[in-house]
Amino acid sequence: MSLQRNSGPASVWDHIEGIAYGGDYNPEQWPVNIRLEDLGLMKEAGVSFLSVGIFSWALLEPSEGQYDFGWLDEVMDNLAANGIKVALATATAAPPAWLVRKHPEILPVTADGTVLGPGSRRHYTPSSAVYRRYAAGITRLIAERYKNHPALALWHVDNELGCHVSEFFGEEDASAFRAWLERRYSTIEALNAAWGTAFWSQNYGSFAGILPPGVAPSTLNPGQQLDFQRFSSWALIDYYRELVAVLREVTPGIPATTNLMASSATKALDYFDWAKDLDVIANDHYLVAADPERHIELAFSADLTRGIAGGDPWILMEHSTSAVNWQPRNRPKMPGELLRNSLAHVARGADAVMFFQWRQSSSGSEKFHSAMVPHAGRETRVWHEVVGLGSSLKRLAPVKGSRVESRAAIVFDYEAWWASEIDSKPSADVKYLDVMRAFHRSLFLRGIAVDFVHPPASLEGYDLVLVCTLYSVTDAAAANIAAAARAGATVLVTYFSGIVDENDHIRLGGYPGAFREVLGIRVEEFHPLPAGGELKLSDGGVSTTWSEHVHLAGAEAVQAFSEYPLEGVPSLTRHAVGAGAAWYLATFPDRDGIESLVDRLLAESGVVPVATADAGVELVRRRAADGSSFLFAINHTRSAAAVEAAGVDLLTGTAFAGTVEAGAVAVIAED
Repeated sequence: MSLQRNSGPASVWDHIEGIAYGGDYNPEQWPVNIRLEDLGLMKEAGVSFLSVGIFSWALLEPSEGQYDFGWLDEVMDNLAANGIKVALATATAAPPAWLVRKHPEILPVTADGTVLGPGSRRHYTPSSAVYRRYAAGITRLIAERYKNHPALALWHVDNELGCHVSEFFGEEDASAFRAWLERRYSTIEALNAAWGTAFWSQNYGSFAGILPPGVAPSTLNPGQQLDFQRFSSWALIDYYRELVAVLREVTPGIPATTNLMASSATKALDYFDWAKDLDVIANDHYLVAADPERHIELAFSADLTRGIAGGDPWILMEHSTSAVNWQPRNRPKMPGELLRNSLAHVARGADAVMFFQWRQSSSGSEKFHSAMVPHAGRETRVWHEVVGLGSSLKRLAPVKGSRVESRAAIVFDYEAWWASEIDSKPSADVKYLDVMRAFHRSLFLRGIAVDFVHPPASLEGYDLVLVCTLYSVTDAAAANIAAAARAGATVLVTYFSGIVDENDHIRLGGYPGAFREVLGIRVEEFHPLPAGGELKLSDGGVSTTWSEHVHLAGAEAVQAFSEYPLEGVPSLTRHAVGAGAAWYLATFPDRDGIESLVDRLLAESGVVPVATADAGVELVRRRAADGSSFLFAINHTRSAAAVEAAGVDLLTGTAFAGTVEAGAVAVIAED
């Protein structure tokens, strides 16, 4: 059989019934008898979707120009015969040994000039013309061979671009950086102005004199550093585009994506910029085992992924059934955690749940990384939970295509993250995500979903908007945020926001530059706190990390510092503007202070939890286009918890009785 092709890329969701389920399948690691056994196990688990061939180049092309597709033909045919759809990889994530021997110039170079060799993976630079030529060649061969295959539903381009190495400093990278700068600025005079090269005698006479920001005697030009981060993100997506161009030519009806690593730990790539080139957003996420609130970090990362997807359903391309292999201490997941993690991603917008990997490897660097089929086989807790998850996802078919309901937004910008953490700042303790994660945590615990929104994107429909440490911001984005307040939203801006423009130039006249007018304040001077220091506040609370000398210019003081040298100086202000209000937070309150402030913001904005439940229950609502809604109630405690909701629990098929058992999940199709 063959798939129906559209004039443009079809939606991957058109070819998969219900919530997709599966993972990375690496059949090249196993003999034929195991591969045939896999088919029966996949049926038992309810697998419907697999990524195939991600690291298979060296087997598909064992020597240059010599190919062996027989094993992959067999796998694709068997998967199609069993009704399993495939995200087929371009196999380009690890160059084969023969290519490295012939062209060692493809290898990545670090800032200090170290050449990173083979023997691992991702050992190439995206700016290498040679590597691009070979990668496009194997991509074309795979696309031509499988373009009409009934299993093919999606192209999986490369893998985790930017993982391990995200910045490259070789000769070709330097040349590509110069070319990128020339396209961005057109003239060297414009670059000198943007980088402020009059400082420290850094003026350039031509683009030819510019190098990547490597190792230097002192701190490097911040404009150069910021542009190199922009270039590095661009270089990887430009490489992706080159492979996708081949796929579009050969298979115009098949969508393409690559697996992002959107989380609170990954800042190297601007995924909001990348999103426009991906037909569907796919993300990999792994828990930090040592984090006692790892389920909250999961929610943060899933919400961020949904924001990158513009609210559309997305693919959880990888997560783990249990322990990973690359953390200092790789703890297994606790009973039921596999289900809770998976359905938390679904609650927050994922319409596909996939793992790394299908069968746990018997050799190689990741042999201790858990999988759907563990080393010990079927008589294991992990396997039983894998089968149980497959059964649960089948029952959640009605949820497919619905969207998360949210009235609160957090403004998120990778460029502001980069710029705020370049060296030579007032305090090394100010980290872009810290106060943002504190607010997200507070809203999570209250059962309030949050959308992450790029600064220029529409804020219409949000009653509460949080702008956290948005150090750099364009005039247009600042105006967009101010307009949200004037239109009726409650907007909170935190310290170290609006300080510089997109070139990292200070907005003169007093901080917080871009937001002074809408906030009705002016900041005279920063007062960062010493390491471990605390400040008492007028409401009896304490704060850390940061303080500043705030002057009122139309706003009212809601709270003040109560210690020298800022005694009586506002620490929290509110300014009524238009139909809404703009709040300013000049310090980092402790958890009680965050909770108190969130209480105020919610009361003013009218944002309320999606439901009422006992503490420890994660609550998210997805709503379909026809108005039907699905309440996810995930009990992260070891005791039964009450949830006020009415409807049918899709996981049991019975009326929801108002209680979610310890460590369990309910997905309620609400009355």
